[in-house]
Amino acid sequence: MAALTPEAGVLNLLENCARARPGERLLIAYEPAEYGYCDGAAVALVARVAGEAGLAVTRHDVGFLPDNPHLSRELLDMIAAADIVVFLARLGDQLRFSDMPEGKRIIVSFAVTRELFVSRFASGHHHAFLGVKSAINHAVDRARNVRITCPLGTDVTGRPEMDLTPEGDTTILRFPMSVFTPVPAHSFSGRVALTFLTGSGSRYYDDYTVEFDAPVHALLDRGRLAGFEGAGRDVARANAQYDRIAAMFGIDRDFVHSWHAGIHPGCGFPWNMRDRWELWGGVAFGNPRILHFHTCGAYAPGEISWNVFDATVTADGVALWEDGALRAERLPGGPEILARYPDAAALFAAPDRDIGLRVMA
Repeated sequence: MAALTPEAGVLNLLENCARARPGERLLIAYEPAEYGYCDGAAVALVARVAGEAGLAVTRHDVGFLPDNPHLSRELLDMIAAADIVVFLARLGDQLRFSDMPEGKRIIVSFAVTRELFVSRFASGHHHAFLGVKSAINHAVDRARNVRITCPLGTDVTGRPEMDLTPEGDTTILRFPMSVFTPVPAHSFSGRVALTFLTGSGSRYYDDYTVEFDAPVHALLDRGRLAGFEGAGRDVARANAQYDRIAAMFGIDRDFVHSWHAGIHPGCGFPWNMRDRWELWGGVAFGNPRILHFHTCGAYAPGEISWNVFDATVTADGVALWEDGALRAERLPGGPEILARYPDAAALFAAPDRDIGLRVMA
């Protein structure tokens, strides 16, 4: 694999994801570093590399809107004047399932720091992971039975009823491509082992994460939360969080919308997750060690996520994920993708297993 540089990561974003051409107008919609999520070095890096590539670059501070994300009139006007929009801001992720102006290449970057742009996460060829996403979509869609298990006791089964139309997924471009199309949860039942509850990145609120003293099992019944099992104090914490968030936003408390797992083996999280829960939730989910459910609210992504670690996901008996490792060679067309993109093959051969969990052992 070629030496990693931050410029290579940005060029992967601009050339392979945004399909940028010299002379086009790029709008960087950024969140100031003071909010502790994106850093100013990443914004400056993307602006510099884009300018050197011949793009006309405009930057716009979109701030941070914790519980009422929306596109301001000023921002809409700036999007209208651009060819490409790159969100280095949570706002883009918060609105990823919402309507965005048509006819624009709008990208949400999950590489939000300079460290992430210089990592294997940003350097893996974008087209390779578009191919992996498509292969997983079709493998899961055609499966008669999918089973999810994990070392802590998760055991969920169902027959996927995928929506692979544009309405079934966000139309915003993601960089790096981190997940496949969410699988609707209404045909799945079982139990999901959890060590914490955290927000989904849709809206942000106080006490965003609730940790448990021991694993708690969420009981899933055809897309509905049927209750929790575990130590009494932990079960009470879980129920109180669901009661509070459902009342805060006036949403369906027990609705479980969908699930998906990470597909990018270069997606590491080199920080302590306990120190940066919001950043962890917005970045680390792309690692194949993490599978998560969108819950609490009858919409994607809901307001509370369930995170399962080191899952094995079988489709008609074939383990596509095995103990948190995505087995790309088992996907339809997977060997051809790996042969075409040796940098992606190298990532699958030596995945980044650091997802910030080391202090929780």
